[in-house]
Amino acid sequence: MLNTAIIMGRLTADPELRTTNTGLSVTTFTVAVDRGYVRAGEQRQADFINCVAWRQTAEFITRYFRKGSMIAVQGSIQTRSYDDRNGNKRYVTEIVVSNASFCGSKAESGTQSAAPAAAPANNASFSTGGADDFADEIPLDDELPF
Repeated sequence: MLNTAIIMGRLTADPELRTTNTGLSVTTFTVAVDRGYVRAGEQRQADFINCVAWRQTAEFITRYFRKGSMIAVQGSIQTRSYDDRNGNKRYVTEIVVSNASFCGSKAESGTQSAAPAAAPANNASFSTGGADDFADEIPLDDELPF
């Protein structure tokens, strides 16, 4: 069986690091991914993909990425459900991130001013699953989808 998702896009908001009751670091964020085609006379469309990262991957993402940063993530698709405060059943589909990578230049990704002086080199990645760095294989797109 295979459950692997790889996406590249821009963060729609600053990721925020939270800690669970058991002390695990976690962040949830959304990546805007441009669709590969544009119909004549229409604006470019984007899909907004929900992601969740745990432990060191969550810490890496919240430290080095900001709203508008270009990011590539690899992980597995997860579906889950929960009951909201009104008792309604809600369903969530998200990517559980195992690898996150920088894409583009520091100025383009927004990490130049946000990252501390000891930030990793451009196109560096952080992986919890041992996956290959795929940032160089994905073409960059200069347009913001939002």
